[in-house]
Amino acid sequence: MNNDAIAGSADQKVGFRFDRVELAGSFGDLGTMLPIVLAMILINRLSPTMVFLAFGVFYLLTGYYYRLPVPVQPLKAVAAIAIAYPAQITESVIGAAGVIFGGLLLLFAVTGLVDKLAKIFTQPVVRGIQLALGLVFLRKGIQLITDPHLFLSGSASRFGDHSINLILGVVVFGLVLLLLDNKKLPAAIAAVGVGILAGLMLGGLGGRTFAFGPTPVRLIAPSAHDWWIAFSMLILPQIPLTIGNACVGTADTCAVLFPKDPRLGKTSAGRFAWTMGIANLPTGLFGGVPMCHGTGGLAAHYRFGARTGGALLMIGTIFVVLALAFGEAGMTLLTLIPNSVLGVLLIFAGLELCPLIRSLKTNEEYFVALLISGIALTVPNMAWAFGIGIAVDIFIRKAKIKI
Repeated sequence: MNNDAIAGSADQKVGFRFDRVELAGSFGDLGTMLPIVLAMILINRLSPTMVFLAFGVFYLLTGYYYRLPVPVQPLKAVAAIAIAYPAQITESVIGAAGVIFGGLLLLFAVTGLVDKLAKIFTQPVVRGIQLALGLVFLRKGIQLITDPHLFLSGSASRFGDHSINLILGVVVFGLVLLLLDNKKLPAAIAAVGVGILAGLMLGGLGGRTFAFGPTPVRLIAPSAHDWWIAFSMLILPQIPLTIGNACVGTADTCAVLFPKDPRLGKTSAGRFAWTMGIANLPTGLFGGVPMCHGTGGLAAHYRFGARTGGALLMIGTIFVVLALAFGEAGMTLLTLIPNSVLGVLLIFAGLELCPLIRSLKTNEEYFVALLISGIALTVPNMAWAFGIGIAVDIFIRKAKIKI
């Protein structure tokens, strides 16, 4: 019997495991999560306390309920569009999206619509949207690296040389490449650390001081226009990703990674929709980042050693402490991160999504996926790409068209 089998047998008896391997596994998904969350806090001006508290609480609830390393991630479509269009996607719009998303998922869970919708949101449709989101992250990341300004906060470099942003971006890009497969020092954490250090040296503090305690959290009040923008620009392109990846995909991946495990009794697509719905309703009301589960995050936690919900309880506790005790200080540190470092993190977040298109097999599937991504990059409202892609996919399959 191999080590994983022995560990799996022990996990079934104990329920949770708390050791250095499980702790290492808890950080496995930060490489994808951290860049997106930091970008939304800085670019869309969200409250760090609300963002990290929501992630922490959802991690704790997920770990306790499923007792498996089921991930908690930001919604990729919502994040990509919010980062790309911050003038339109405000805190109120993001909050409204969380409320709508949570309500829809609860509806899907109660009515059993999850499995029916999964048949409409075929793999070419999901892969096309993922490719588009990856390219959006890449484009925004390159823009930040080539930005003449060093900091989002507007603070100027002590050296007055705007090319330093580009130079720093190239250096950090190389550092992340070197650390991509490093299990002891996650690449994203190293990049953030280097960025903060560079920001301190280059004058990014701008006279701000470190203050401990939470950042302000308030109840949002979206306008009718905010609700419409949230639904049309954020939720419509997000739903196929959530159904295909966070619900059905996560359930399938759990079954593959933990075969015949009694804990799989709760890991159904409907249950995942239920827990995401419960988490996002209150998060949206206070302007937090909408959250989901996901196959990539589950694989990342597992790859770095997580085998039980203990990993989620540990990372969840860290986020809650970070949110409540270091919210203000954390915000000060975040403002030190240069544009180019943030850009590098977004580029690698995009590179996580783009290669997923390789799972497609036929020319017809590639045609649908590339059509969706092409439209999405041309039209600001990704819902058009989503709708046209589904219509073309259905037409090709029904008419049995060969390309």
